[in-house]
Amino acid sequence: MTASSALEDEALEFIRALIRIDSVNTGDPATIGDGETRAARYVQAQLEEVGYDVTFVEPRPGRASIVTRLAGSDPTAGALVVHAHLDVVPVQEKDWTHPPFGAEIHDGVLYGRGAVDMKNYAGVILAIARAFRRDGVVPRRDLVFAFFADEETGGVWGARWLVDKQPELFAGATEAIGEVGGFSIPIDDDRRAYLVATAEKGVTWATITAHGHAAHGSRPTPDNAVVRVARAVAALGDHRFPVVRTAALTRFLETFGAERGLAFTDESLDDDLDSLGFVSSLIGASTRNTISPTVLSAGGKTNVIPAEAFARLDIRVLPGEDDALRAELIEIVGEDIEIEWGREIRAIESPPDAPLLDVLQAAISREDPDGIVVPYLLPASTDNKHLARIGIRGYGFVPLRVPAEFDVFGEFHAADERIPVQALAFCTRVTETILREA
Repeated sequence: MTASSALEDEALEFIRALIRIDSVNTGDPATIGDGETRAARYVQAQLEEVGYDVTFVEPRPGRASIVTRLAGSDPTAGALVVHAHLDVVPVQEKDWTHPPFGAEIHDGVLYGRGAVDMKNYAGVILAIARAFRRDGVVPRRDLVFAFFADEETGGVWGARWLVDKQPELFAGATEAIGEVGGFSIPIDDDRRAYLVATAEKGVTWATITAHGHAAHGSRPTPDNAVVRVARAVAALGDHRFPVVRTAALTRFLETFGAERGLAFTDESLDDDLDSLGFVSSLIGASTRNTISPTVLSAGGKTNVIPAEAFARLDIRVLPGEDDALRAELIEIVGEDIEIEWGREIRAIESPPDAPLLDVLQAAISREDPDGIVVPYLLPASTDNKHLARIGIRGYGFVPLRVPAEFDVFGEFHAADERIPVQALAFCTRVTETILREA
């Protein structure tokens, strides 16, 4: 057995062991349990076995994270944070054909909650951290290995807590690598692109409220709050925000346009994206701000016209678009609709031409000579947003070479979440190269 295959085997062993730890994050303290802490203790034991000094934090019972550091050879180089989260989203077992916490392998495919999101990367970086320590590997930069709790419900007790309460754990760090990216998508029959998330949309929640006069249902009123909020919601559903060509989107369109002969003009953008197959929905969501009405509520009695009605909105905002979106929302719903702004996590944007991307490309080229690393904007959120608050530029890159028809992004939060075992071996080899050379 070669050293490389031994590393791949150990990574797979750790991934499967972590999947078997039920660390479902329901968001409800009464039902979460201690899975995240058990997963963190497992990782801690593996790291301490080879000599790491590990910081274990548990701000609430069951919500544990761990952080450790491997010193590099160049003290002037900014440290690189390499992170994964140990929590997973809930499962409906009746929808699974294989046990969600069984970590079973069938026909070369690993099944289980966390196989993609993201115990795969946790197991990979755990194996690499151990190998570097065991073998005396000294990377150029300090490597900060972080395994976070609570990513799936906003990182309140994980990355956000650590950034707020123990930022010294990330001292000197300038960049970070985590989810969501690195997976391959087809360029043509023989070539693949590997997406790297250089930016992420922000998340804002808002409530819109319409006010009117309460009345008996038999006497319709001209200012019925239910009707007015329904009109506002319908207007939001019909509205299409303009395309914003962020730096990440521009780089993606330029690369794929050149490779596929697509123009990606504002007029042809939707049709050109549709030609990319399953990739179109991911990139399409990154082209515009979006508002999704998700909750409607009004009244409580059929024969009473309520005095107010409201709708809750999930808003995804492109970098630098916060003020413009707020103004546009007021224009869409009308000034007589009250808007209450709630949770807000700002978008982040890292340079799409940073030297780190050259390292990613070199590592990919070693395993896939025709593969190209392509920046894109992630229309969702990761723990990179919390690290960004202390000046750490985040990149989403978990390298996975998969068959052309395999939609890695579609596996996030899905029943029968799965990943080819060979993709995990590829991830281990590429990530090991990245961390040696970054």
